[in-house]
Amino acid sequence: MDLFSSNKPADSKALSVTQLVRRMKNLLEIELGEQWVEGEVSNLRKQASGHWYFSLKDERAQISCAMFGARHKKGSADLEDGAKVRVFAEPSVYEARGQLQIIVSKVERAGVGDLQAKFEALKKKLEAEGLFAAARKKQIPVFPKVVGIITSGTGAAIQDILNVLERRAPWVQPVLLPVRVQGKGAEREIAAAIRQMGAAQGETPKCDVLIVGRGGGSLEDLWNFNEEIVARAIFDCPIPLISAVGHEIDFTIADFVSDLRAPTPSAAAELAVPDGEELKMRLGVLKRRLSRRVGERIERLGLLLENAKRGVLSRGGERLLREPAMRVDQLRGRLASAVQADWRDRVAELRSLKRSLEAQRPERQIEQRLEKIQQMKVRLGRSVTQEIHDRRETLKRLKSMLRALGPESAFERGFSIATTAEGKVIRSKEDVALGDKLVTKLKDGELVSERVE
Repeated sequence: MDLFSSNKPADSKALSVTQLVRRMKNLLEIELGEQWVEGEVSNLRKQASGHWYFSLKDERAQISCAMFGARHKKGSADLEDGAKVRVFAEPSVYEARGQLQIIVSKVERAGVGDLQAKFEALKKKLEAEGLFAAARKKQIPVFPKVVGIITSGTGAAIQDILNVLERRAPWVQPVLLPVRVQGKGAEREIAAAIRQMGAAQGETPKCDVLIVGRGGGSLEDLWNFNEEIVARAIFDCPIPLISAVGHEIDFTIADFVSDLRAPTPSAAAELAVPDGEELKMRLGVLKRRLSRRVGERIERLGLLLENAKRGVLSRGGERLLREPAMRVDQLRGRLASAVQADWRDRVAELRSLKRSLEAQRPERQIEQRLEKIQQMKVRLGRSVTQEIHDRRETLKRLKSMLRALGPESAFERGFSIATTAEGKVIRSKEDVALGDKLVTKLKDGELVSERVE
């Protein structure tokens, strides 16, 4: 049996290599589409055309990569041999060689996405707790005497800060507390240094303002300043604190918590101290302005003194004192009159108060109250007597009316009243049945009878 034989008819049409490769390319591009791929960069080649070629590999495989117009693509600066990156790329086939490759559109450091998510989560948490609130931020002192610096003792940042401090404010004492600003565990050193500076214990001098930061770097390089332990140390620090982490485009959690954020370490030093040369210029302007005003004042007073010498002061001393002495005598007389008048007013007021006090004595009050009670007693007796008399007269009138309108008057005229044995007045014969007792009331008594028909 021929191993190379086929079940297909011998006359079936075969694909060309180009057709096959193109089908493979279309299948990859349509079925897979753009994907994130992570690996290590190797064999990076940067062409003069602006296109970069490299391989992306892991422990078991590798794939060729092409990045067209790489300098203008996002994250291309992170591409270097040995770097671990994530690329957003489309799988394809290089037709000329039939080689599988991916076309890269953007690059980022491996793990940057996770770090960014971690950054946003911590930022949201601390902001909710109020660590970023503007109301709790402290004012930076205008004229600090001691500036604390927390950064690497060997980096460029400390040299930049010291140069600016020396240039702007040579009278300021810088105090460096060196720490690691990168690598595992560096965040604990930074936080401990902030707390030590804030407490100012032992040999640590008391600072007026702190600068905490480092030079530029990648997100991973600056990550120690995004740790929660550093943020809380900054929040708890009693000394005004300026953060100076990275370059102007870099933002860390420390920047949001600090009292003031500087775009660079050099800018932090400029914000921490005033400019000595500018102060000298301002002092010079103030000195000249003050000298001019003092000179003008002295000149005006000198003119006044000259005028006084030529006028009043040119006379004898006794003549100068005559008019003031007369005014003093007048004032003395007016003062004596005023005192006497005031004395009379006070005496009259005292007498009035004595009369008021006499009227308010308890014995006098009791006498007045007794007199008032006696008067009320007399009026009450008269009122009661009159009321009794009025009531008696009213009773007489009512009694007379009752006699005139009551049954007694009817009896006097010969009338009588018939009632049942129960006392009910009989108005009709239907009110009495046969055999019922009848009571007839007369003027001088009652008669009892019985209905018989």
